[in-house]
Amino acid sequence: MKIRLVVALVGLAISFALPTFAQQKETVDPQLIQKLYDTISKKWNEAYNNHDAAAIGALYTEDAVHVTPDGFVYGRKAIENSLADVFKSWQPKNHTSTIDPHSVRMLGPDNLTRSGEWSETGKGKNGEDVSIKGYWSEIDTREATDGRSVC
Repeated sequence: MKIRLVVALVGLAISFALPTFAQQKETVDPQLIQKLYDTISKKWNEAYNNHDAAAIGALYTEDAVHVTPDGFVYGRKAIENSLADVFKSWQPKNHTSTIDPHSVRMLGPDNLTRSGEWSETGKGKNGEDVSIKGYWSEIDTREATDGRSVC
């Protein structure tokens, strides 16, 4: 009878402990977050402010997927063409983006996800400055530390 009680108590203890372990998250090295900013976000911001669709396209893998307000864009060249079209009608300036350091999560040894905020200014229909802002999210491959992202 005592053994049954011990087994029941051990089972109960395990059932309470498992959710606690499941909530633990792998922390990401802050130096990796900084490297991602330096190799991807900083280059992306500079290219976007220079309206350089080719430079932005070079930051993506060949099979990348870019999500826009109008839908999905598949592949590096299509992403480059899509951004070139955006720059014809919208001339952004002062584009900035920041990574939320709490959003970075490892998705296995070669992938991670991260997100953040962005803001920029462009010209309205009457030539006035229009400020817009939003949020972004992406998945980066190991290639990202070399400056490429798959979004």
